[in-house]
Amino acid sequence: MTKKDVTIRNEKGLHARPATFFIQKANTFKSSVWVENGTRKANAKSLLGVLSLAVSKGDVITLSAEGADEAEAVAGLSQLITELED
Repeated sequence: MTKKDVTIRNEKGLHARPATFFIQKANTFKSSVWVENGTRKANAKSLLGVLSLAVSKGDVITLSAEGADEAEAVAGLSQLITELED
């Protein structure tokens, strides 16, 4: 399993539009991918799951993946999050 913590810099957090980009990217990987915010955890390939985490600016989320391309999944999603702007 590969994990990485990422700080949300987007002014509005991981709301609908950035979350959609995030889910689309997550679905390009074969691995199981999860995102955690505090004590809550959701499937990174589920829009409702990601939105239910209520990720805001300044939150530190944990990305984790397990599978054939887990390292690429975590690296790709963390890069996407750092590049997201509102």
